[in-house]
Amino acid sequence: MALSLAFAGFAACARASQPATENPHAGDLAGLHDFDFVIGDWRVHHRLINAKTKQWIEFEGTMSTRKIMEGYGNLEDNVLDRPGGRYRAAAMRTYDPKTATWAIWWFDGRTPHGAVDPPVKGRFENGIGRFYSDDVVDGKPLRTRYQWSHDGAERAHWEQATSSDGGATWETSWLMDFTRR
Repeated sequence: MALSLAFAGFAACARASQPATENPHAGDLAGLHDFDFVIGDWRVHHRLINAKTKQWIEFEGTMSTRKIMEGYGNLEDNVLDRPGGRYRAAAMRTYDPKTATWAIWWFDGRTPHGAVDPPVKGRFENGIGRFYSDDVVDGKPLRTRYQWSHDGAERAHWEQATSSDGGATWETSWLMDFTRR
């Protein structure tokens, strides 16, 4: 009982410290539903370039995505059945109405305590979502692009590409084709 009263008191203080006029969702909501198409359960066909051999490898997987934060975000749970073994990964997306952009983070289950890459950020225009981040790898700048598209409610496509020349040229390294389960 004492814990419940303490928590209730903490929650009341936290609410009181927030300005009553501040609306955390104020801004441009035009892109808020851009990722609604991906909500649900999917079969995924992966094509990934092998960094050592430069050959494409193909494998299957699944993805399940659910809305979070009253629709201002979503969480994606992945199973990847690579030839070297199954692993899990997750993606988290959040929408910022102040900038009308989405941020996407990728978490790899093979390195659960590893560093998280900078989020890719962007928006959908004319049905294509393009999301970018800048990083430094081995002392050299690297720009990453995720690109999303979908064909109705039953099919979607994602690809990842990188650029070492500031986006003048791109090298695609991963493709995913989604079919609704």
